[in-house]
Order: sequence, then structure tokens, then C-alpha cells
Amino acid sequence: MRVLVIGAGALGGYFGARLIEAGRDVTFLVRPRRAEQLQHGLVVKSPAGDITLAKPPLVIADRLDGPYDVVLLSCKAYDLTDAMAGFAPAVGPSTIILPLLNGMAHLDALNARFGAARVFGGQCVISATLNDQGHILHLNEMHSLTFGEQGGGLSERARAVAALLSGAKFNAAASEAILQDMWEKWMFIATGAGMTCLMRATIGDIVAARGAELAVTLLEECARVAAAHGFAPRPAALERSRAMFTAAGSPITASMLRDIERGARIEADQIIGDLLRRGVARGIALSLLRVVDVHLKAYEARRRREQEGSL
Repeated sequence: MRVLVIGAGALGGYFGARLIEAGRDVTFLVRPRRAEQLQHGLVVKSPAGDITLAKPPLVIADRLDGPYDVVLLSCKAYDLTDAMAGFAPAVGPSTIILPLLNGMAHLDALNARFGAARVFGGQCVISATLNDQGHILHLNEMHSLTFGEQGGGLSERARAVAALLSGAKFNAAASEAILQDMWEKWMFIATGAGMTCLMRATIGDIVAARGAELAVTLLEECARVAAAHGFAPRPAALERSRAMFTAAGSPITASMLRDIERGARIEADQIIGDLLRRGVARGIALSLLRVVDVHLKAYEARRRREQEGSL
């Protein structure tokens, strides 16, 4: 199966490099600037083993050479519109698009553009970043990828994708309830991003400041939105999240907070804003989620103003 990985950043670069390491037919669709950077090779530093691809297989959008079997989509949610335009020539009648974006709005956009039959649900759990040299740094031992049919069940093509992804040095599994999995992850990351960004602190620091109750309140608000859309979090998922957000001494912070600390663009609307809108549409009172939303929008407004002032 031919695999097109959209982007060669921390996520796409990591999973794509692992698949190449395992002998899969993978090409990275990259922008000219990243293509130039990767002329010196794609480097992954990881507890699971380092990778150096001296000449990673690259293509830019205007040179795509026909349909691919699988499109692995790992861009930031705010880049989705441009990404769809870029990889559209790679989508054929039997292409499977496997997105790893946060939230749920991207499924609506992908379904509308390419048809729901071509789009899997998907998610990943990994902590990775790019350093100043453009090398991919895998920061811990977590590296899993879950996917499946939006309608649920385990289809033959889901089994085919599972076979494609198996044997690489990351955990991959087909899910019979991928939308449930995605809503539970959305609840988790919205709570984690909301609390650590609002307080500019780790979970452990928030707990030390007697803020664990606030974290639980935000978690419960997010869970109510999921339930109102038919995806009430399973008890094990709720308990696991509650334990993580009330853990004394926890060093956990959200990647969104790390983006804020370096003055970068954030996925505030996709992770927080969209969840808030969906809850309001169902008549749910979401006071803490609304505070988080305003806080992040204020950061984005200040960032835009500062950028405009530097021009």
C-alpha cells in the first residue's frame, strides 16, 4: 500500500519514519521550506531507537503522482484547509484518509470535501517536538495510533490498515468505536489544555494550589458535552482522567501551554471553542469552559497585535 504522510513535523515525521524503517512505501508531502531542510536528512531521536533517513522520500503538492492508498494526516487543525487542498490530487476512489487531528471538527470538513466513506476516525498518543535543527524529538515512551471506521465495527479495510501499520516500532490498533475514543480524548485534552493554560502551571502545581476541584469541574463540563452528543465517557476513561488531573506532584502540562510560552499559534478554537459551541447548542451551562475560551482568545488577540506591530 502506498502511504502519503501529510507533513514531516513531529507527528507525521515520527510515524512516517517508523513506517519507512519497517519497510513500508511512504512518501512525505511537505512544503518547500521543509523539503529544503530535509535535504540534510530526517532525524528522529527516540527512546524506542533513533532513526536517520539520509534521503527521505519527499514530494511537494504540485508534483503528486496519482492516488495513494492511505493518506496519514497529522497537520495542526488550523492548517487543515490548506492541507486538504494540497493532498486532494492524491485521493482516489479507494483512498483511506486517516486523520490524527485533535477535536472533531476536522471530520466534518474532511467528510464534506472527500466523502465520509473515504475518511477514518483516528487519534494518536505521543509527546514529540521539533528542535532548532528540525530533528524530531520523541520525549517519552508513548507512541500509539488508533483508527477505525466512523460508523464503528471492524471492516476489512480497517484490518488492511492494521496490517500496514503493524510491525513498526509504535503501537497501532484498529478500534471498533473510534468516535467514542476520539470524544474521550477530546474531553481529556480540553481539560488538560484548559487547566494548564489558564493557570500557566503543571497539574502538580495546580493541585498544590488546591485547584484539583477546578480541574474536576472542567472535566465534568467537557464530559457533559460529550454525553449530549451521544458519546458519554466510559467510566474507566472518566476515572483515569480524574486521577491524572488530581495527581499531586504531576509534571504534566499541555502542549498548548508550551506553544503559548514560546509565543506560537495554538489550536484554541478547535480544542476549546468548538467544544464550547457544541455544548451551548445543547443548552449546557459551561461556565469554566467559557472562561478558558476567553482566556485563550485573549492570548490570540494579543499575539496578532504584537505580530502586526512588528511588521
